This record gives sequence, structure tokens and C-alpha cells, in this order.
Amino acid sequence: MSPKQQRGEATAELLLDAALRVYGEAGEQGLTVSAVTRASGVSLGSLYHHFGSIDGLVDALLLRWLERLLGEMVTALERSRTARTGVRALVRAYLAFVREHPDAGRLLHSSRADRLGMTRAEQLRDAQEARLTPLADWVQRHVDKSELAPLSLPLIESLVLGPVVGAARRWLTLGDIDLDEAARVLPERIWRSVRAGER
Repeated sequence: MSPKQQRGEATAELLLDAALRVYGEAGEQGLTVSAVTRASGVSLGSLYHHFGSIDGLVDALLLRWLERLLGEMVTALERSRTARTGVRALVRAYLAFVREHPDAGRLLHSSRADRLGMTRAEQLRDAQEARLTPLADWVQRHVDKSELAPLSLPLIESLVLGPVVGAARRWLTLGDIDLDEAARVLPERIWRSVRAGER
């Protein structure tokens, strides 16, 4: 990579880091071009050069943190030997990620992220294929071994992640869920919903 490319990547990283800080401090309404350029020390022209617009920057920020979350989930599964330990590890990894990165968690669970997911679901899936394929393969392997219920991947994903996403959203927005309790209780209850032999 040339020095110019390295400088360009460093500038993009500065903008992404600053955008998350601004989002954490001021929310989506405060995430403006001027706020990000002020927080990053990067020029307006550089923001437009790298991301095209504030929307392009926020979309890139969402994808950056989605990739990190999916990476943590894949790592949790790869360290697990059985379907049960995998489901439990996946649930705990998701909750730990949200606790460790609350600003990114708020962004990933925001109405903006929901809109992006609804309008560009296929594009997002294609962009994250490298992360999603190991998850799908893991599920299929354990369905084939009769450890997970013979359900479609979208249904298993909904049964596993639906309660976790719901708990994460409540913790991030209302704060009325104890994440330690959720990490203790949810893994086994979610496992019961997807294990083979359940009716």
C-alpha cells in the first residue's frame, strides 16, 4: 500500500471514529457533517471524498460495526464443540459486545439501522457474506447432526437472535434489563427453543 493510500485509510478511520463519538454524545440528530469534521479535525472535502455524504459515512459506520459484531459471533461459534455450547456462546458474545460497545450497539439497534436493513437487505447480506457463511454452515452442520431442530436458517436465526436483540435494545434504550441476568438466563432458554426434538 502506498503512503497516499495509507493516509487515505487513516483519514477514513478518523472520520468513522469521530462519527461514532458524535453519535454517542448527540444521537442521530447531532450526527452532522460539521459535528463530525469538528470532532475528527478532518476537512469537509475529505469526508465527501471518502464517503460521498454524511449518509455514506453513517452507512459505512454501520457496516463496520456489523462486521465486528458478526466476527465476534463467528469466533464464539468456532470455539464451541456442540450446538448447545455454540448457541450459549453466541448469545453471550452478542450481549458482551453490546455491553463493551454501547454506542455502536445503539447505532446497530437504531431506527436508521432498521431502515438500512429493510431497504438494502440483499446488498448488506452480500457485503457480509464472508461473515454470514460460517454462521450458516455451523447451523447446517448441527441440523445435519440432529442437534438443532430441522428448521430453516432464517427461523433458527430468529429464534436465537430475536430474544437477544430484544434484550439488547431494552438495555440500550430503557436500561431496565440486567445484562448479567440476561447472559445467565437467555442462553439455556434459547437453546431449548432450537434444540432437536422440541415441539
